[in-house]
Amino acid sequence: MARKDRDMPDAVNTPASFSTVDEQTKIQGMRAGQPAPAVDARTALARLTSGQTLTPAERQALGMSPAPAGATGPLGATGPTGTPTGTPTGTPTGTPTGTPTGTPTGTPTGTPIRKKVVSTYVDPETGDIYSVYDDGSQELITKGTKARDAAFEEKRIAEEKRRQGQSAYDLLYSEFAQYGLQALVEPLKRLITSGASPAEFTIELRKSPAYQARFAANADRIKKGLKAISEAEYLELEDQYQNVMRNYGLPESYYTRGDMGAQPGFNQFIANDVSALELEDRIATAQKRVLNANPEVLQAIKDFYGDSITNGDILAYTLNPTKGLEDIKRKVTAAEIGGAAIQSGLRTGMARAEELGAAGITKQQAQQGFGTIAGGLERGSQLASIYGENPYTQTTAEKEVFGLAGQTEAAKERKKLTSLEKATFGGQSGVTSGALARDRAGAY
Repeated sequence: MARKDRDMPDAVNTPASFSTVDEQTKIQGMRAGQPAPAVDARTALARLTSGQTLTPAERQALGMSPAPAGATGPLGATGPTGTPTGTPTGTPTGTPTGTPTGTPTGTPTGTPIRKKVVSTYVDPETGDIYSVYDDGSQELITKGTKARDAAFEEKRIAEEKRRQGQSAYDLLYSEFAQYGLQALVEPLKRLITSGASPAEFTIELRKSPAYQARFAANADRIKKGLKAISEAEYLELEDQYQNVMRNYGLPESYYTRGDMGAQPGFNQFIANDVSALELEDRIATAQKRVLNANPEVLQAIKDFYGDSITNGDILAYTLNPTKGLEDIKRKVTAAEIGGAAIQSGLRTGMARAEELGAAGITKQQAQQGFGTIAGGLERGSQLASIYGENPYTQTTAEKEVFGLAGQTEAAKERKKLTSLEKATFGGQSGVTSGALARDRAGAY
């Protein structure tokens, strides 16, 4: 009987020590399933910065990595690595009489690595916060927000710049629209709203085709050795031209503005450096001295410069900026001198009229002089023919009357004819008896 008991399988009499291990395992498993108490991150951070060792829960609250490798147990040891190798030898009497003959052969492989936090470090670029350990290693505690804040600030500045650029564009558009020049600003909207500086805007504006077409005279001025004028001066000159033409009653076609307020005729005036005062002088010359003068002046103009010339041609000629003002006045003066000759019943050629004008003869002097010549020319011609003297012509009389080259010789000829006339009439005074001796001749 006793033999049979001893021969029963070992599994019937489980050693008490094994049973105890199973109970402990169950208890630990139950504890592991229970939720860990909540940990305050600020408390954990305070413990960390003071150099204390953190629990896994505290490390987790700070976003740190789990416990260092080799520290899975409460003390960081992995526990026995060996397993019992013996078998029970006792008899199943209800209580285990045998003991395991095997002994654990493993030894703890890990030893607790306790690092002490000596300081904290903040990355100046990112704002990340690190723990600095006594061995020189670092561990990220909190992710910084500097990069995110910088990106947000960059977007804010860009938006502010965009709003300011839009405001600048609206202001420029409004200002240019007052002069009908808004088309100059529209192509540069993107440049303006991007926050370009005034200098950049001015450079790009003057390079645009629309600007070069609107202020075309500046390029012509530069080619002629003149300096370009500012946009303000350009627009002011155009306004002055328009006012002068309107005041003198010129047709609207002469000063009507086109695209962007441009006027081709004004561009020519500016390109040729014609001031508003000179323009007024040109118009006055054309209107007062030719168009509104006596018909003889207009007739002389046609005699000298062609029968097909019209009032419009005369006005256009005087307004043509390629014609110098002095050239215009010279031709008008010649026409006035020719008109004075016609008034006195005489005729004179263009070259002679321009010669008299160059000698300083005015319209009034021409009227008086040709009146005197007409009064004695016919009688003087008769006397020269009678006495066989050199012909006494209008040209001879003009030399003396207007003080031209040959004046002295012309005066001698007249006086000789007067003397011959006196002698013919028996010593009577030529002043009362001869045409050249009468008052008109005496006016010589």
